[in-house]
Amino acid sequence: MTCRFDAAFRQELSARLQTFPRIVHPQEGLKAAAVAITLVAADDGSGQAAFLLTRRATTLRAHAGQWALPGGRCDPGETLEVAALRELEEELGLSLPPENILGVLDDYPTRSGYAIAPVVAWLDDPGQIRPNPDEVASVHHIRLDGLMADHAVDFETIPESPRQVIRLLIGDQHIHAPTAALIYQLRELVAGRVTRVAELDQPVFAWR
Repeated sequence: MTCRFDAAFRQELSARLQTFPRIVHPQEGLKAAAVAITLVAADDGSGQAAFLLTRRATTLRAHAGQWALPGGRCDPGETLEVAALRELEEELGLSLPPENILGVLDDYPTRSGYAIAPVVAWLDDPGQIRPNPDEVASVHHIRLDGLMADHAVDFETIPESPRQVIRLLIGDQHIHAPTAALIYQLRELVAGRVTRVAELDQPVFAWR
């Protein structure tokens, strides 16, 4: 499966997501949340598919300055899809119709008490992006093909946990779970694999 941002890639990825055997994590003690993995054309003229990754504003009370996917807690009565689209509009000024959603990956339970569901969406026109400066410091187009190399994914052991800690190398930056785990699962699906990520841990600084 190639990563070119075209109709064939959209159709094939959508088909894989529609048949993806999604795992819903038990909600006891966890708050439902959704993030958007928004696929766009890379901004380098390559024609490759990318996804939108943000750097959180430094003024935020929680996880200030960290890498993140647009998203947040589900409001009462919201579906995961509705919550992800709402957060996209609040953070990036994007108003996407429901038909732009390709599917939903596994829930990822966080150390801070959330079950995060990644909602995969398609954006034809990234020129619509209008970041909310109260929440977003910057927006980045991250090419999917750059994540396919073995060296782009790293698993560590830490004394505080028996679980492996995942991190992704994007450029010269390390992205940690939960964001890294969600992106990694999409990367695996693009490569034709169903890989579970709930047991991949976060670094200690992200446990709060």
